[in-house]
Amino acid sequence: MRTVTVQGVGKVSAPVDTVELSFCLWARDRDYDAALTAASTKVERLEQALCAADFPAADFQTVGFHVNTEYESVCDEKGNCQSVFSGYRCSYDQQLRFGFDAARLGVALAAVAESKSEPELQVHFTVREPEKLEAALLQAAADSARARAEVLCAASGCRLGELQQIEYDVNRLSFLSETRMEMDCMPLAMGSAKAKRSLSANFRPQDIALQDTAVFVWEIREIG
Repeated sequence: MRTVTVQGVGKVSAPVDTVELSFCLWARDRDYDAALTAASTKVERLEQALCAADFPAADFQTVGFHVNTEYESVCDEKGNCQSVFSGYRCSYDQQLRFGFDAARLGVALAAVAESKSEPELQVHFTVREPEKLEAALLQAAADSARARAEVLCAASGCRLGELQQIEYDVNRLSFLSETRMEMDCMPLAMGSAKAKRSLSANFRPQDIALQDTAVFVWEIREIG
């Protein structure tokens, strides 16, 4: 049985429809209870500020909690050094997701600034239903492969037969827009009023663009 092997290349894009805010709120103290209380207080303070800005408390979720012991190197007058316990670091990883709207994002950033919780903050833009985008991507790859196979068969004076095999390596796809927001100084150190003004209606994150491949093997049949 003769076969033709073709690689299909799928490409799809979609506009951003979801904002994902990731927060790391942490505290350090030589006493575990003090470190935990301080970190928890920051989380509560941020949640209260977000709720006051009409973000539901149920949408402000914990995705990670960590307690680490920390040590520092202490050297004596002879240059002999040893690791000495310096305290506990307690941290919460929190996340807030909501439908993309530039004005709404400005309100969220203002609430973060007003909370005085001083989180490490990352802003990402994504889609609410990535599985639909992934399905469209695989369909595009299949369509691409079949179109190429039909062209090759037509040019060779034969026709495409039954599909014999599909080879696909599962890839980790990133459903994030390439648009990035650097939040080290602005707006968290500016104050809430400026935070609300920092995003205009013209703020539009880049579309999410994906590409993937799959290999298809078809039987080749004679015409007639």
